[in-house]
Amino acid sequence: MGSKYTKRYTEEFKRDAIALVDSSGKTVTAVARELGISSESLRGWYRRAKADRGEGRPGELTSAERDELRRLRKEVREQQQTIEILKKAAFFVKESDR
Repeated sequence: MGSKYTKRYTEEFKRDAIALVDSSGKTVTAVARELGISSESLRGWYRRAKADRGEGRPGELTSAERDELRRLRKEVREQQQTIEILKKAAFFVKESDR
């Protein structure tokens, strides 16, 4: 089982680790082991960096696209809540007119 504590790495550390994978010719797992980090973390950073450079798998979102999607989903949620509030307000207006 993993620990409850998640170690946070700086963007500079992530960039350096990704560059090391690109320049060393070593596998992601080997570089992760050398740096003392999780291979899954490094693999995720590497995959995201490749997508941001346009080298990702077909249909894979870039970081900018992922951020926009997150923002749009939040906006839709907020608008849905507003619509529900307005529906309830309209119901009470109709009830008070009776």
